[in-house]
Amino acid sequence: MLCFFIAQQLLAQGSVTAPTTTNNQPINAIPLGGNTFFNNFGARGIGLSVQGIQNWTDAAVIPTVYVRILKKGTYTLNLVAKAAQKSTLNVGMQSKNVKVEVNSTDWKKYPLGSFALEAGYLPIVLKGIFKTGAKFADIQAIEIQGDPANIKFVDASLTGSAQDSYYFGRRGPSVHLSYTLPAGKDIEWFYNEVTVPSGNDVIGSYFMVNGFAEGYCGIQVNSATERRILFSVWSPYTTDDPNSIPADQRVKLLGKGPGVNAQDFGGEGSGGQSYLVYNWKAGQTYKFLTRIRPNGDNTTTYTSYFFDPNTQAWRLIASFKRPKISTWYNSPHSFLENFDPERGAVTRKVKYNNQWVCDASGNWTEMTVARFTNDNTGRKKLRLDFQGGVENDQFFLRNCGFFTNFTNPDSVFKRNPGGKKPVINFAQLPK
Repeated sequence: MLCFFIAQQLLAQGSVTAPTTTNNQPINAIPLGGNTFFNNFGARGIGLSVQGIQNWTDAAVIPTVYVRILKKGTYTLNLVAKAAQKSTLNVGMQSKNVKVEVNSTDWKKYPLGSFALEAGYLPIVLKGIFKTGAKFADIQAIEIQGDPANIKFVDASLTGSAQDSYYFGRRGPSVHLSYTLPAGKDIEWFYNEVTVPSGNDVIGSYFMVNGFAEGYCGIQVNSATERRILFSVWSPYTTDDPNSIPADQRVKLLGKGPGVNAQDFGGEGSGGQSYLVYNWKAGQTYKFLTRIRPNGDNTTTYTSYFFDPNTQAWRLIASFKRPKISTWYNSPHSFLENFDPERGAVTRKVKYNNQWVCDASGNWTEMTVARFTNDNTGRKKLRLDFQGGVENDQFFLRNCGFFTNFTNPDSVFKRNPGGKKPVINFAQLPK
């Protein structure tokens, strides 16, 4: 699971028909590899890559291609496809259906017609109707004619190394809230509450609650049967291979709670990771507490706790010592991300409330201001299905699913103070 502040990798260049112009209007080729989703999250053998859709044999598999229209107008669309033997497809959009007979073994452009399109996301639904051979068709791209400034989709413009599956674009935009700390204080503790509304606990979601400059802690949905509470701290040594970290720059596990797994992690930077398999539930509010304190020897200890509503007690997740740093709590934040690219077309939402920090002298301060940001998938407008803000005096984040309205990055939001200071006996917290 890759987090928002790891540099994203380049989405692969699709081998689709090169954009041309007709009647002084550019033709934009929508690469299917980064913009197509299937109705059954796996699609039983169908291929999806920079080449487009291949091996489409099952009529029960329904590909949907998403494109964002920024300006209402009339747009002309084409389908670029081929088939070894004749087949019939149905292309549906805005309650209109166009039947296409694919009758060429070479790539061929099939006109779909001109459509008056509203601003917002346009789902283009492909259905296999009839085939005389084993496959319905291979589909290279969908073309849409119009000003490129008014048409947005996932292309290959992110920075990093190539990804044949358009991985990050299909995952969708990650969204973040950065909370404003009180000035001039050494902050030792950060308290936050999280609620995932019913129906928003989508597989592949990470609802990060207590973030800090060197790591994060939150809840995630790993599968249909497993959920976790995750707490990780990065090493100061920059690498994706934990085995390459020098001994004096390794994050050291100081302790962990009962049932907690702890180990090194890599692939998104490296460091110490811990997690508790815990069946948290959508619709219920959970409390988190994280402590960061310098040790006076150029090391810092990071400790996270989870309040278990079943036992009405705080549980230790883990405590780590990070070398080469002497710091108090910096950059408190929360974020929402999807780490399953097959589920990038499913919306998920999370609420955060009652943020407090406690300084080294034991003084609590409520934090009521947060800045909304997102990652490059949203910043570069490859996808515009992201939101953040305040609802019912709670901060919220929402992403994925190709909904129409979006929040401008760097917007600042303020919730009304609740005045519900946490009542925590620090001395009685588990060690």
